[in-house]
Amino acid sequence: MSDYISIKNLAADDRPREKLLRLGYSALSHSEILAILIGSGTRDKSAVQVCQEILNNVEGDLNNLAKLSIEDLKKFKGIGEAKAISIVAALELGRRRKATTTTVLPSVKSSKDAYLYLSHLFKDLGHEEFHIILLNRANKIKKSILISRGGVSGTIADGKLIFKKALEATASALILCHNHPSGNLQPSKADLQLTKNLKEFGAMIDLPILDHIIFTDTAYYSFADEGIL
Repeated sequence: MSDYISIKNLAADDRPREKLLRLGYSALSHSEILAILIGSGTRDKSAVQVCQEILNNVEGDLNNLAKLSIEDLKKFKGIGEAKAISIVAALELGRRRKATTTTVLPSVKSSKDAYLYLSHLFKDLGHEEFHIILLNRANKIKKSILISRGGVSGTIADGKLIFKKALEATASALILCHNHPSGNLQPSKADLQLTKNLKEFGAMIDLPILDHIIFTDTAYYSFADEGIL
C-alpha cells in the first residue's frame, strides 16, 4: 500500500496553509512553505512530500535550491512548468527583497563596501557577469552598470564599452566586478591581463581603476587588497 496522504486529508494542524494561519509562517518547515507554492502533489506523494524530495536533492540548502532552473525543477515528478515557475519566482522575489533592503552606500572606502553593494546581483548566478561601479571624486557611488553576460566559464568585457559608459556618466573612478560561478576565487590569466590593460588605459585618460573584485556566493577576491592592481 502507498503511504501517500494528500494535504486535504491531513489533520488540520498538519496542513501547511492552516498551520501558517494558526501558528505563523515561522512554524512551517521549508517543505511546507514550498508545498503552499505548488498546491498539490502526485497520486503517490503529497505536495509536502514532493517538496521534501526536492529539498533532499539540494541537501536542504535554500541557496542550492535557488540555483535550480525551471528545467531542473521539472525533472522532479509532480513538478510541471507552472509549479516550477512558482518556485523560481518566489525565490527571485526573496532575492529582490533582500536587494531593496540593502543600504545604499554613500561611498566606497574598502573592497568590502563594494562587495556588499553588488553581492546581491551575483548571488546564485550560474553564469558569469561583468559589472562596473562608477564613483565620483569623493568615491561616492554614482551607479553600477552591467557590461556583459556570458557562460559558466567566462564572459567578454569590452574595454571600449567600459570606458564609454564611465565617461558618459562623468565618473571619476571605477571598480571592475565579475563573478566566478564555480566558487573559485583565484583570478585567471585572462582576468589578470584584462585588469592590467584597463588600468593602463584608465591611467592615460585620468579615469583610474580602483579595484577589480571577483565574487562568489560566499566570498570575494580583491585585486587591490592583494596588491596586484
